[in-house]
Amino acid sequence: MSASSSTAIPLVDNGLSAQIQPNDLVQPVTFNILGASGDLTQRKLLPALYAMYVQGLLPAQFAVIGFARREYDDEKFRQIAEDAIKEFSRLPVDSTALRKFCENIYYHRGDIEQYDSFRTLRDKLFNLNQFPPNHLHYLSIRPELFAPVLAQMSAAKLLQPENSSQWTRVVIEKPFGTDWESARALNQSVLKHLNESQVYRIDHFLGKETVQNILSFRFANAIFEPLFNSHLVDHIQITAAETVGMESGRGAYYDASGAMRDMVQNHLLQLMCLVTMEAPASLTAEALRNEKVKVLQSIRPFSEEDLARSVVRGQYTAGSIVNVPVVGYREEDRIAPDSRTESFIALRLSIDNWRWAGVPIYLRTGKRLPRRMTEIVVQFKNHRSNFSRPSNAMTMSAT
Repeated sequence: MSASSSTAIPLVDNGLSAQIQPNDLVQPVTFNILGASGDLTQRKLLPALYAMYVQGLLPAQFAVIGFARREYDDEKFRQIAEDAIKEFSRLPVDSTALRKFCENIYYHRGDIEQYDSFRTLRDKLFNLNQFPPNHLHYLSIRPELFAPVLAQMSAAKLLQPENSSQWTRVVIEKPFGTDWESARALNQSVLKHLNESQVYRIDHFLGKETVQNILSFRFANAIFEPLFNSHLVDHIQITAAETVGMESGRGAYYDASGAMRDMVQNHLLQLMCLVTMEAPASLTAEALRNEKVKVLQSIRPFSEEDLARSVVRGQYTAGSIVNVPVVGYREEDRIAPDSRTESFIALRLSIDNWRWAGVPIYLRTGKRLPRRMTEIVVQFKNHRSNFSRPSNAMTMSAT
């Protein structure tokens, strides 16, 4: 959210001198995370909320509710949150701030396929003495459950605020459908229960600082932007490598998705669009989206011959990562022993427009690779004046 003034104001007295800009999130809010026992919650969501807290980006009154089936209580879930934040926080963890943050965390045990679980959740959420009345529901669940869960939430009257001064929002994670038709059907089912202004369809990869800097790096920098074209660029490589395998019971979800749907069709294509798109008319969401869509529409479709020549799929086998033995993909928990789902994929794309015609774009991602990294390499062509130079590339990376 943009600020109308440059005057900074204090928001949260958490002992860390937090300052934010006007118009940032100041209204009391309750975050309800459905699927709170999963990998995404522990690795991303709780550490992100903690980072917002210590930077003063949360309102003075907030609460976090974790919704899952496991037999936790508030104290058990707070301990899980504390451990997750200590392990995965991108910021140094201050013990006092962490303790104060975790005091705002609660747990609701329920089955997301049972109406009664949402009825009792509503009874809890609308206890205004404990939980702020503005609600943000984060669906950290399998995509096939989005529609039935929203139907249950709507029936329990969780999706509409009680009065016009309050608000309710829903965050939906990827993947969003399996193809065009299923994505359209899912979107229609979402909008049966919510209006468009209530829905956030997100790609958490875009929150990385390096990713957010790509646009300013390209378009606010008169030195580099003229170099990004087919006359000077030999090829572009975009890599997202992970050392982890199937962590925290993620196997069932991942085996139904694979590296292509889990990473390529969202994260890597988003990075590719940011690197190759034309300058947007403005920095509004619609203007950025329009330029990204133009890039995607310019990707040359694969023929059967292209698939054999330009796409590589694979699975990791048993071995070691940093001298620690690890099992193979098919031996992981909740993975079918005869699975053909890819845990690694590399592909070569061609963008048929005036700027990038003839420049191959290489995308690759995988689990259980030697090191964790996200990297974009723009490799420039060698000219006669610099044949002897060992490298002629521009690299942007984020671990």
